Amino acid sequence: MNSEQLFVELMHARGDSEASWLKHVLSFVSQQVCPLLTEPAPAAADDLLTGAVLSDVCVSVSECVVKTLQEITGVTHTLPVSYRLVSVSELVSQQHLACVSHLSWSTNQQRAWAREAELSLPGKKALPQVNLLLIGCLREGRGGEWRLMNSSGSVRCEFLSLSPHWLNRLVFLPHWNYIPHNALVQDEAGGYVEVIGSPVLLSPGPEQGLVPADGGGAGLIKAVGVREAAALLHIRVPGQRASVCGQVGSVCPLLVVAGTTFFCFTLTEERHTVSVLVKDSSRLWWSQCVCVGQSVCVTALRVCVLRGWRGNNILCVTDQSEIHTNYTPAHTLMNDTHAESQTDTPPSRMLHTDDDVSEEAESEGGSGGSLKQARVISYQGIVTEVVSEGAGLYVIDRKVGLCLAYQPTRRRSLRAGDRVELHNVHFLYRPCPDFFPSMLCTCLRSSIRVTSFSRVGGCPPDTSCPGDGALPRLLLEKNRGVSEYLWACHLSSQLSHSLVPSVLKQQQQCVCVLSWKLMELMWGRERGRIRRRDIYSEMLDESHTCPVTQYSVDPAVPQYVSVSELVLSLQSDCWSSVSLRSLLPLDGSSLTSSEINAALAWSCWTQRSDPRDDLHIGDALRQRPLLLVGILELPSQISESKHTVQLRDGTAAVTCIVTETSEEEEGGQRAAFNTAWIGCLVCVHQFTMVTERFLQSDFPSYQHLDQEQFITQKECRVYLQFSLDQLHILSPYVAMVTLLRQRGVASAGEEGRKRRSEETDFPHSASSVAMATGPVGSASLPCVSIVFRVEQKGGLAWRNMGDEVGGCVLDFTVRVAVVGPVVSWGRDPKNVQMTDREIKREEEKVVLVFSGGSARWFPLLQPGCYYRLVAANAQDPSVLIGCDGSGRSGMVLHTDSTLQIQSDWRVHTLTRPLQLHTCRQALSPTVLSVSDVLDCSSELVYFQGLVCDRISLNNRTSECGHTHTNTGVRLTMCDRGGRSLKVYLDLSHTPYPPGLLPGNTLRLSAFQRRLSRTGSVYCSMLPVSSVSVVSLGDSRSTPLPPGPIMHLGPWALSGEQSGTVGQVKGHVVCFLFVQLQWSCSLCGSVYSQCCSSSQCRSTTSVFQSKAKLVIDDGTGEAHVWFSGALVRSLLGLADSQWEGLQRALRVKGHIRVYPRGRSMVCDDDDPLLHFLSAVCSSDVVCRPLSLTCRKHNNQRPEERRRFSRGDRDFMTRMTPPLQLTCLTVTPDVT
Repeated sequence: MNSEQLFVELMHARGDSEASWLKHVLSFVSQQVCPLLTEPAPAAADDLLTGAVLSDVCVSVSECVVKTLQEITGVTHTLPVSYRLVSVSELVSQQHLACVSHLSWSTNQQRAWAREAELSLPGKKALPQVNLLLIGCLREGRGGEWRLMNSSGSVRCEFLSLSPHWLNRLVFLPHWNYIPHNALVQDEAGGYVEVIGSPVLLSPGPEQGLVPADGGGAGLIKAVGVREAAALLHIRVPGQRASVCGQVGSVCPLLVVAGTTFFCFTLTEERHTVSVLVKDSSRLWWSQCVCVGQSVCVTALRVCVLRGWRGNNILCVTDQSEIHTNYTPAHTLMNDTHAESQTDTPPSRMLHTDDDVSEEAESEGGSGGSLKQARVISYQGIVTEVVSEGAGLYVIDRKVGLCLAYQPTRRRSLRAGDRVELHNVHFLYRPCPDFFPSMLCTCLRSSIRVTSFSRVGGCPPDTSCPGDGALPRLLLEKNRGVSEYLWACHLSSQLSHSLVPSVLKQQQQCVCVLSWKLMELMWGRERGRIRRRDIYSEMLDESHTCPVTQYSVDPAVPQYVSVSELVLSLQSDCWSSVSLRSLLPLDGSSLTSSEINAALAWSCWTQRSDPRDDLHIGDALRQRPLLLVGILELPSQISESKHTVQLRDGTAAVTCIVTETSEEEEGGQRAAFNTAWIGCLVCVHQFTMVTERFLQSDFPSYQHLDQEQFITQKECRVYLQFSLDQLHILSPYVAMVTLLRQRGVASAGEEGRKRRSEETDFPHSASSVAMATGPVGSASLPCVSIVFRVEQKGGLAWRNMGDEVGGCVLDFTVRVAVVGPVVSWGRDPKNVQMTDREIKREEEKVVLVFSGGSARWFPLLQPGCYYRLVAANAQDPSVLIGCDGSGRSGMVLHTDSTLQIQSDWRVHTLTRPLQLHTCRQALSPTVLSVSDVLDCSSELVYFQGLVCDRISLNNRTSECGHTHTNTGVRLTMCDRGGRSLKVYLDLSHTPYPPGLLPGNTLRLSAFQRRLSRTGSVYCSMLPVSSVSVVSLGDSRSTPLPPGPIMHLGPWALSGEQSGTVGQVKGHVVCFLFVQLQWSCSLCGSVYSQCCSSSQCRSTTSVFQSKAKLVIDDGTGEAHVWFSGALVRSLLGLADSQWEGLQRALRVKGHIRVYPRGRSMVCDDDDPLLHFLSAVCSSDVVCRPLSLTCRKHNNQRPEERRRFSRGDRDFMTRMTPPLQLTCLTVTPDVT
């Protein structure tokens, strides 16, 4: 009878299934377990004897296994045939899903366990159960690992509580989880086993307990306390060994320094502490046996000097040292199998309540950017979220953050659902506004112990940081504070969603490097940097100091938002954040229906990216500056605006009005012209968000503004304004790299260029970031090119091409001077400096036509700039029509002298064409000021000025299939002298141009100067006209230039054009006219009880007022007109008096006061008329005033008048009084 039959009969198998299962157990033990228990036999041993002994051992072990299973299940009359013994190699290679195995579970118990696990973490799935059994020997692995081994291999094991007695023992695991290998994380070849509870020892052997056997245990008997051990540190005796017992105060993580792996822990007794260094490779497994609060005894310790730790002595483990856990002075051995019962008790947090902590932390410092001291505490809780495994960020109890980045990477990463116990961890309050207010951060003195493994499966690995821990490595290299690190981690998570994979190609590594680079740009390379870490002092010094002992708190750190988030937020807040009444002037209640609807037709809302620079009261709710990251691109076919560049990330694109510093004018701004910015990955942190509102309405009166049924259509446009000089280059495009080299940024003394150089010198940018702008495309193909200078640029408009879809395409023309012949290249030269081949003596004039796809170059082609036009994938110079390929003088042109630009041709800006021996200035027309336009006689003008007012002209047209709303715009342009000019734009044939805002400076090219019938000068747009923004401003923060102080006499005689605004200081002489009237809001007729017009059925009215007076400043007199709210302040009436006057006038509807001469005369008995006459003649009204006035357009010329005195007649010339309209009033001027 063989061993299988004997074993089956021995175990009393009931049926074939149990017999088969017993045979499998014996076979498994024989093949996987017994080879580990028997030593290799001597060479002369009898094979039969060895086989017999081995067979007996296998049967004995198998019998022990079966009886152990029956004891655990509590069933002796049957065998657990549904469970199967599995080898380590099979488990690792075949089990690809996380699972749990529990031998004693019933079906109902398993379901209750799973239900409880899923309720504790909503959205997570409980680990599925498998009926697998694990048996093997516990052995020591590399770096202090514990591994379960059988003949097929080994697997790493994680324990909740370890006993040193389990090492090298044969064990059975009744309850365990298996977590397979994660292919996306740099880990070992297989997964690992989480041992829940204590393993069952199968092989009998002497217990290495604390009660010594005869003749042994001398080390324990002679053990000393921590107080005596501390005294031994000061006396170093060669060869002396000591056994020390005490309570574990701290356990430091395993460190690898210069190839040596070690860890430290401290023993405490009352107020005394000693440190123990464990660096013997055969004792590293102790790191999992010791935990804070445990009583241990360590034998055979010697005193040694730890270099690098101020020469202090330390107790060091020797090769004879042993560790005894749960040690008591009475040598009473505590039960080592207590872990299972401990995990079922709910942990108590060793922390103050959140309210107490918050109040104490907030009182430490309230100002932005303050430094705070972290508190060292202990904490117990459940990991509820894995924020970023690679960055070491977790959430405990759904309200406390945990950062493990300042410790070496853990062998086992924490999983959601783990119950953890933290000791010597630092509590921080609001270190980063993007994380939980309460944060725990570990250092080299902190210890983390898992007291209960998670019951749920893990989610797919996060993409916020690569699994190899790029951010923690950068933290180790750069020595940054915890606040900066947390901000970089959050930014990495955000960038991984907004840039990957559509913008960045090499996904994760690039995201981490970009986020770290942005952190250094925003926080400064030196700000937040901590001193180099002293690992020994951090672990062992009683006066603890580490990188997280002190941290910065700044609630105004930049907040990253994606482009889509920004655009959607601005669009949603466009109408919800504004009241229609706030869009009207102060006297909006006196406006008629047409005036109200015209005033509401267009409005804009601007916000600064940094709310500290914003003057809006409502914006104070947003305390953090905004931060954008994206690629600058030319407008695409689907772009909302064709006049400007756009900023794009992986979520959306937004229109951008950009300017840059002019090289000709120091500190001056000009429209963006450099194509080297296109394709660069940039960070934008100083910008203005603009929301233009367009509203079509039919409000009958001011009182109906809250009724939305009168709104027929509303829309908004969102875009950004910023200067290219405020950008940070994260990844330069090839052309930008060339430009920076040409400028010599490395040696330039200019601060701005030096900053750009530092940004492009980031250590990882060349390998992992520079590819962010995408493929070069046809850059390596042969091409031909010419160099030209822009002399005049036409406007962008829809042209009817006939053969295109819809019949219209975008089109504009540029008049250029070609400065050289056609040159052939082996690859795209981009913006390299001009060569001698590209220059010739005579310039040729040609008109370049950009249409369709090539019209995207419109934003960057500016008069006076040099460009290189490259015809891609071409070697024949004739493709550039009209260009001389042989270098001969002259140019062969088409009859229309034009060159059609193809959509795949590229344009590169040449910022410094130094090779031109005679660098002639562009022959573009002189750019005038507003005053020059008012005084000149040219019909076609080129000028620039500041926009001080904008009015939308309501009309609606349909052109080329495109519907245009509010296509008419009237701009009021002014200059520093205060003179203003009206400019009318017809946008029905052109895409809507953004940036026409009060406060911005515009350059208007090829506009027609015209005279009105009253003699005023204005300008209108022509089909060839173009508008560009040359300087950005803000009408809220930058007041418009005040008008000059004018004297009435010289002003009346001056020949200046009308429309001039000036400041006048004078004294009110008398009133010439006062009119108060209730008018119909629709037709404007007098309204008493109803509208006086029989054709109008309006039931709403508005109160209107007008006045005309004489003012004298000593040099002359002027007649000044007042209207609206200015009349009330002029009459000196209080609000209650003004309201009473309106009520008294309700019945009559209107009243007029006409004085006779310079004395007020009233023949009517109307008391209201007498009251107004008395007010107009009072000293309160006839007082000094300071006015801002606009000169009327229709000033009458001098008149001849005849006067008679007695019998003589006199003829004289009389100048009519100056006619002015008051804009603002400042009373009581002395």
